Amino acid sequence: MLSNFFRINLPYGIKRDNQGNWIAFNREYKPLGFYTGSIFNESVLPLAVKYPKLSQDLLFVLSGENEKMISRDEKGEIVKVWFYDDSTNPTNHRSNAESLWENYFSKLKYISNIESKGDLYDFRIPATCDFGWSQS
Repeated sequence: MLSNFFRINLPYGIKRDNQGNWIAFNREYKPLGFYTGSIFNESVLPLAVKYPKLSQDLLFVLSGENEKMISRDEKGEIVKVWFYDDSTNPTNHRSNAESLWENYFSKLKYISNIESKGDLYDFRIPATCDFGWSQS
């Protein structure tokens, strides 16, 4: 179970669904704010959004240009990006936490200005949509 605000409420990464929508996930690979093993109904929550300008190049930059921080589909397209790992988690390393926080927040700043497509509040995830909430 998650133990602090950072791991529950701030993005561990982002992932694309099979319809091209993106969602931020926490350290448990759940939507931000979810921290238990409880089942939730994805079909009624406005979780994912289309970001037409979220390019493969931008995604690679968000990974720190590190292949270990991305997952690709069978076409070679990036479908998941992790913003940190155990070695770059700023809450794990007090000695260089300031630079790790700077690195983490620079990624959030970079992605924060990307505009979405459509009405964020009316979007509903189709019941058939698979975000694959497992780690794989």
